[in-house]
Amino acid sequence: SYFVTDKVIGWFIALATLGIQVGILVFFINASEANLQNDGTDIQFTWQCPRDTDACNNRTDLTTFGWIFFCVLMIASLSKDMINGSKLIYHSAKITHSFKS
Repeated sequence: SYFVTDKVIGWFIALATLGIQVGILVFFINASEANLQNDGTDIQFTWQCPRDTDACNNRTDLTTFGWIFFCVLMIASLSKDMINGSKLIYHSAKITHSFKS
């Protein structure tokens, strides 16, 4: 609905949102590449056990950027529920109920 308006701020918000969504899509497509020989893909197990040793190595590639990205997405998706829950508690405290019912 922002693309239908004549205002510049509406177009800016719509294009910025579109750019962010395309960037997230590219990030997930690159991370889900099905080349199992590459150690950077997320489709394989994080534990690697060489055949010549008894010890296994944890080769996880979790980075600070990945954790920040995860937290931003979780906060964005859960903030609506937190705001609605807070408003529900606030509005229910304003209404007085009699104990006779």
